[in-house]
Amino acid sequence: MPRPTDAPLSGPDLRRAAAEFVRLHHGEARRGDPAPRIAQVFTEIAETGTYRHTHDELVFGARLAWRNAARCIGRLYWRSLHVLDRRELTAAEDIAAASAAHLREAVGEGGRIRPLITVFAPDAPGRPGPRIWNEQLIRYAGYQRPGGGVVGDPHNVGITALARRLGWPGGPGSPFDVLPLVIQGSDDKPRWFRLPPDAVLEVPIEHPDHAWWAELGLRWHAVPALACMCLEIGGVCYPAAPFNGWYMGTEIGARNLADSDRYDLLPRVAERLGLDTRSDRSLWKDRALVELNRAVLHSFDRAGVTMTDHHTESRRFLTHLGREESKGRTVGADWSWIVPPLSGSATPVFHRTYDTVERHPAYVHHPEALARTRGESGESGESGESGDALV
Repeated sequence: MPRPTDAPLSGPDLRRAAAEFVRLHHGEARRGDPAPRIAQVFTEIAETGTYRHTHDELVFGARLAWRNAARCIGRLYWRSLHVLDRRELTAAEDIAAASAAHLREAVGEGGRIRPLITVFAPDAPGRPGPRIWNEQLIRYAGYQRPGGGVVGDPHNVGITALARRLGWPGGPGSPFDVLPLVIQGSDDKPRWFRLPPDAVLEVPIEHPDHAWWAELGLRWHAVPALACMCLEIGGVCYPAAPFNGWYMGTEIGARNLADSDRYDLLPRVAERLGLDTRSDRSLWKDRALVELNRAVLHSFDRAGVTMTDHHTESRRFLTHLGREESKGRTVGADWSWIVPPLSGSATPVFHRTYDTVERHPAYVHHPEALARTRGESGESGESGESGDALV
């Protein structure tokens, strides 16, 4: 099970986790007897308090962490994850530059999104690894109005306020101002870094049937690169390891833009559609939700940016289940996350139960990291230098 804190494992616990991972790697990759490698790892732990994964172990562990992600419906593609090994980087400015490079490489040519992870330095005894405070590499600011309410994304009010305290002057004040990266290097204080424009691909959201939709001024970024989760492999925690697949339309259309504690667009869309909002029995929310999701899918398709829909991805997830079960592996899954937030019962993933067990390697949400995404830390009042990730 995931550790309750992001303190690194040590001693017998670390040796146990390392040995389990080495056996798993050697078994699935058919690398022969794991005993020599385990002995080598144990010697390194005795001498240094930790151990270093080989490049092959790092790639294997990152891919298995995706395969083990109980909340992800898109795991059919886990073998295609491309791993960028940047474990030599510990300084905030280097992490910022490499994160911008990650976003550029994830897009590729013509908007074809590729699954990608960049792994930075791990935690080690007496030397914490770097940390990215943002929940994702690209998020939109949320500005708290003095009289109440929020301009932008209410989900990001905390990290926005932190960035301002660190010296970020803020954006133009639109609902879609891209937040800077807040990065803490090893043994350093958090600092903010602007993302260069060429690293942030955004898609304007328009509707296939309603020309007035463009007047809403909606857009969303193309790469969902999670940045706050710890990649845990064999007892070693990589606290900065941003990774991405591609969006499923409902993540944007049924959650980010529709949730009442996010952009809360359903009332506004319903009004423009001329729907009767006096009673929920008119199903105005449902009708507005469908049209919002149609607009998202249409816009990404028109822009040539990779995106899947919830019906297709549900069928593919069952394909993944079948493949894993044919290899004798049980797939852990969280039903509440696997079932799409739109038309759930119309998808095949709705009509079955899942094993909720969590396995390692894993991408783990540690409480300290979640607090950082909200801008909550004893260091949040410190002033920080700024820099641009322009590599």
